[in-house]
Amino acid sequence: MMLRTCQVLYSQTGTPTRGWQPLSFDGGAFHLKGTGELLRAWLVLRLCAWPSLVTHGLALQDWSQRLLGSRLSGALLRASIYGQFVAGETEKEVRGCVQQLQTLSLRPLLAVPTEEDPDSTVKTGEAWYEGNLRTMLRCVELSRSLLKTSAPTGNVLMQLKLTALTSTWLCKVLTSWIRRPGASLELSPERLAEAMDSGQHAQAQHVRLLVDAEYTSLNPALSLLVAALALRWNSSRESGPWVWNTYQAYLKDTHERLRRDAEAADRAGLAFGVKLVRGAYLDMEREMARLQGTTDPTQPDYEAASQSYRRCLELMLTQVSNRGPMCRLMVASHNEETVHQATKRMWELGIPPDGPVSFGQLLGMCDHISLALGQAGYAVYKSIPYGSLEEVIPYLIRRAQENQSVLRGARREWELLSQELRRRLLGQGLRAPR
Repeated sequence: MMLRTCQVLYSQTGTPTRGWQPLSFDGGAFHLKGTGELLRAWLVLRLCAWPSLVTHGLALQDWSQRLLGSRLSGALLRASIYGQFVAGETEKEVRGCVQQLQTLSLRPLLAVPTEEDPDSTVKTGEAWYEGNLRTMLRCVELSRSLLKTSAPTGNVLMQLKLTALTSTWLCKVLTSWIRRPGASLELSPERLAEAMDSGQHAQAQHVRLLVDAEYTSLNPALSLLVAALALRWNSSRESGPWVWNTYQAYLKDTHERLRRDAEAADRAGLAFGVKLVRGAYLDMEREMARLQGTTDPTQPDYEAASQSYRRCLELMLTQVSNRGPMCRLMVASHNEETVHQATKRMWELGIPPDGPVSFGQLLGMCDHISLALGQAGYAVYKSIPYGSLEEVIPYLIRRAQENQSVLRGARREWELLSQELRRRLLGQGLRAPR
C-alpha cells in the first residue's frame, strides 16, 4: 500500500503543466565552454574520425615514444586525446574535472580503466586482481567524496567492469555451464547469493554500481553475478537498486532478456536498475561467430539495432512509470533521435527530468547533447576514465577501436564545433545563452 501511494504521489508531482518541447541540439550550449576547449575537441574528434588512426593507435603510440621520447610524446597526448577524454591522473585533477562538469550541470560516472589482458601472465595473476579490487574500492570512496556536498543521496553512480576482478576464462567456463540444459537449478542466483559475503562497500558509501556488459561469451556469467548481487542489495528496503546491469540493444535477444528480467524483479519485489546501450563489440561479435561457425548474435543492420533500442527504451520507461523509484534507467546514447524519444516519452508518462531516468555519454564526446540536457534540468552523467598515461592511453585506444561507429558518428558534433569556432574567430563573440 505504501509503495502504491508513493507511486501515485510520484506520478502527480512529475506531471508537466505545459506541452513537451524538443530540445535543440544545434550547439547553442557551447557558449558554456571556452575557446581552447572547443579547439581541442575539434582537433581530437577530427583525428578520431580516421579509421586507420584508431586501428593502428597502439602502434602509433609506440612509434611516437621512440621518435619523440616519452616526455614530449606524453605532453602531446595530454594536450590532445588524454586531455579530451580523461579526467586526470591525481585525485586533485579528477576533482577539478568534476567541479567543471558540475558548473555545466553534468555529473560524473567514474570508470577505472582496468581490464584483463588474456595474453599477459602479469595481468591475469591473483596479485593483479587484488590490485584491481583495491583500485575499485578507492574509486567507490572517490565517487562519493566528489559529490558529498552537492549530490542527493543515492545519485552517485560508478561503472564496474567485472572482468577486472575475475578472469575471462572463468566467465567463459561459467557461461558454458549456464547454457547447459538444467543448469538453472545448479547455478541459480539464489544459490550464488547465499555464498556471497554479506558486506557491500559501495552501498555503505551510497554509491550505485553500474556493471558493464561485455562479449556474449561472457555476458551470461556476468548477468548471473549481477542477479545474485541484486538479490542481496536491490530489495525494496534498500532505497532502490544499488547494482545495475547493462543491456546491449544491438544483440537480437536483448529485448526479451530485458522484459524477462524486469518482470522477474517485479515479481520478487526487487528494485531494478538498467543502463541501456547500443553496444560496442559489433564487429568482433560477428567475426567470432564466423570463426566459430555459430549464429551471429547481433542485429542485421543499424536500423534493426535502433529499433531494438527503441523497444527496450519504451519497455523500461513504462517500467519506471509503473514502479516509480523502484526502477531506474540510464539512457546511455549518443544518438539525438534516441534522446528526443526518451525525453518525449518521459513527458508523456509524467516522469520528471531529474528523477529515476538519467542520460549518459562519454567524457569529451556528444557535448552538444549533454550540455543541452543538463541545462534543461535532466540528470546527465559523463563516463569518466582516470589514471596515468600508461594505464589510460591503451584503454582509450581499445575503447576507440570498439566504438568506431560512435566516433564516425561524431561528424555532426565536429561540424557544430566548426560553426561555433568560426563564429568566435570571426569576431562575432560568444553565442548568447538561451
